[in-house]
Amino acid sequence: MDKKQVKIFNLLLLLFILPILISCSSVTYEKVYPILRDGKYDSEFPYSGSSAELNEISKTVQRINSTGFYRTYVFAPTSKVTIDDILKSSVEKMAFESGLSDQSSSGTATTIYHFGGKVALLTCAHVVNYPDTIISFMSDAEGNLTNYVETMLIKENQVIYAAGFPEGSDLDILAIDEKLDVAIIGRDYPTKRNYFFPVFNYPIGKAKDLEWGTFVYVFGFPMNFQMITKAIVSSPDYDGEGSFLLDAVVNKGSSGSIILAIKDGVPNFELVGIVRKAPIELNDIIVPPKKQSNEPYNLFLPYKGQLYVSRNSEIKYGITKVVSIESILKFIDNNKAELLNREFYLENFLNK
Repeated sequence: MDKKQVKIFNLLLLLFILPILISCSSVTYEKVYPILRDGKYDSEFPYSGSSAELNEISKTVQRINSTGFYRTYVFAPTSKVTIDDILKSSVEKMAFESGLSDQSSSGTATTIYHFGGKVALLTCAHVVNYPDTIISFMSDAEGNLTNYVETMLIKENQVIYAAGFPEGSDLDILAIDEKLDVAIIGRDYPTKRNYFFPVFNYPIGKAKDLEWGTFVYVFGFPMNFQMITKAIVSSPDYDGEGSFLLDAVVNKGSSGSIILAIKDGVPNFELVGIVRKAPIELNDIIVPPKKQSNEPYNLFLPYKGQLYVSRNSEIKYGITKVVSIESILKFIDNNKAELLNREFYLENFLNK
């Protein structure tokens, strides 16, 4: 063939092959990215970017810290003091010694309401709530607990604060359910009515519609670092209240992290719950007292001082329990009167 015939042949060949290539490309696309508008939560990894939306959501998620301050009373082993004895007398007179102690925790909260200087956040109850009184009892020679009080801690004060919030960042507990492990915390900032608090503004979903393998995003502050991670749903609606499990690797500070499912592709995020906790195994270990300088002990010298029992908690990673959005909405509705009395109107959140 001459050059002219070769060009004509190549052109005809291209016109013949092009429809086939287009057809194959279309078929491949449909197999890799099936039709997303099925009204169900997505199980596949998002195929398009949504960094702008995720960044917007991250601004509504806050790191919170909580500290409970206690007056501690210690009773002598020979005193044999019972709770009834303490109620009839004075704990100060009966205690062998007393002092001050504190307990601290950190977690995640999400701003769900802001109007006229009032701001409310959603979190877990165990992050912000400390019991008024903590009592431990003595054990007998066989290790069985007795009725004799060993220590008693009485709460004197509690502080909750959100990092970056104005005026010291102190917050109050507006509503709480210890059994469900959900709390609404917040505050009225009368001098900050024009202050901008980013509020979570995406739809409320239905945890009961989640399925095995549904893909979700988790926003939180594990170990005080703001992070987003992905997870897969297991055991959907295992209790009839929408509860489910995640394979997310959570850490201390993750409690209260919001869980977002995707319906019909990004950025169609919906709130389906918050992280409650990961299973924890508790172990008692023997430890020396902390040095005042907080310096470590010399590992090459034998230790000859006093020893104390410390409770060590070990997180079982990869199994994360959650509180479903259905349970959260029911909790808010049950506390609506108290919230309205304090002029926190969460109807917009309930009706998203």
